[in-house]
Amino acid sequence: MAHVPRDTLQGKRDRALLLLGFAGAFRRSELVGIEREHLTFNDKGVDVFLGRSKTDQEGKGQSVAILNGKAFAVAERLREWIEAAEITGGPIFRRVSRGDNVMGDALTAQSVGLIVKRYADAAGLDVSKLSGHSLRAGFITSAADNRASISRIMEVSRHRDPRSVETYVRRADRHNDHAEDGFL
Repeated sequence: MAHVPRDTLQGKRDRALLLLGFAGAFRRSELVGIEREHLTFNDKGVDVFLGRSKTDQEGKGQSVAILNGKAFAVAERLREWIEAAEITGGPIFRRVSRGDNVMGDALTAQSVGLIVKRYADAAGLDVSKLSGHSLRAGFITSAADNRASISRIMEVSRHRDPRSVETYVRRADRHNDHAEDGFL
């Protein structure tokens, strides 16, 4: 997050978008579809209501609990963006003009991918391997690396099948927590 500006509206938006996208394992379409009315802040973080998603075609809706977190204060960064942009309703992730003015229309799903790549490039990462979906995949991989259970990961990612979650887990260090650890 060191490469994301703190003092511009675009920076505040991008910081909130990246953190929320990761913390909620959101799909790009879900992220850009979140409206102010879908957010309920509380003392532990924020609840995000998704009216419709890939796994909820009937539109019953799902709520995702996002912890504020000690390291990144996700809910605080989100609240900071909403207040700075003076968003009282409608989409929370909106276009910001070159003059750092907030526009009324929501970002597109493609914009999320471009934002991810912009900051990944600034951090010196290989952007050819990244996309807007990297936020979702990154959450699942990080949660697994931190020994979260598949069921807990599924609560956040909203997967219905554990096998789907397992396909996301890309271990950074295959030698860490190895099955042979302790008996070889």
